[in-house]
Amino acid sequence: MSPENQSSMSEFLLLGLPIWPEQQAMFFALFLGMYLTTVLGNLLIILLIRLDSHLHTPMYFFLSHLALTDISFSSVTVPKMLMNMQTQHLAIFYKGCISQTYFFIFFADLDSFLITSMAYDRYVAICHPLHYATIMSQSQCVMLVAGSWVIACACALLHTLLLARLSFCADHIIPHFFCDLGALLKLSCSDTSLNQLAIFTAGLTAIMLPFLCILVSYGHIGVTILQIPSTKGICKALSTCGSHLSVVTIYYGTIIGLYFLPPSSNTNDKNIIASVIYTVVTPMLNPFIYSLRNKDIKGALRKLLSRSGAVAHACNLSTLRGR
Repeated sequence: MSPENQSSMSEFLLLGLPIWPEQQAMFFALFLGMYLTTVLGNLLIILLIRLDSHLHTPMYFFLSHLALTDISFSSVTVPKMLMNMQTQHLAIFYKGCISQTYFFIFFADLDSFLITSMAYDRYVAICHPLHYATIMSQSQCVMLVAGSWVIACACALLHTLLLARLSFCADHIIPHFFCDLGALLKLSCSDTSLNQLAIFTAGLTAIMLPFLCILVSYGHIGVTILQIPSTKGICKALSTCGSHLSVVTIYYGTIIGLYFLPPSSNTNDKNIIASVIYTVVTPMLNPFIYSLRNKDIKGALRKLLSRSGAVAHACNLSTLRGR
């Protein structure tokens, strides 16, 4: 194929989810509800942390950034998927596809770094409680979040620049619901060895290294908890990291199952299902995990509802008096 034909790729076709046409309406309603739940639930977490001064702590500072990242992460892929399901217009422009790949990698890596920062926060809180205020100072928390943004941006930019230099063959059909980096590399006519090397090295930096740091943190937390003499103290220590451990299990369990386990039959369909879990389901579950298992969040929510009820009652009284 001539270079002119290879470089003239202006758009790709996203095949979407492996579902039957008659199921499109049902799945559209399902994923629309899940996406709205993700956005509203995480916005509520951010609002509660912003309004309640008792939540102005390092753990909830990281949680507010995680909630914002989850909203952005889902928004990279789900709106386009929903539009394709509704309109059956499967095309995505080349520049739009490259941009979607960049932001997908960026927010996925940012999620990983923020979860790791939260694990470090729990490690300091349980293993070094007397030095917690000194170690997890405001400047330290800001540095951890800023470093997460910078490294995630660098990793995503590396993949995107290497992807942009590739030429693509006549086959422009992506068997996925978004512009997955692996699927795009399979369509390329160029040598992708450098891209594969970047995936390996950046994957170690953004996924496996943070995961190992989390395991080490929880290893120290486990040893410290076993040394606590009272059952009440153990329960209190476990309650402080139970929500975060649930998020870690869902997030990294899905990614390891998707990218690090050996492939089998129907690999593409399984990859799509796993991608749905960590791009749609996991961001939706995070607000429920942190609200249902966290008494501080539930207390802040009750305060907000009571305050809203008091304001509504005052407005109704003023309306009645005006009549």
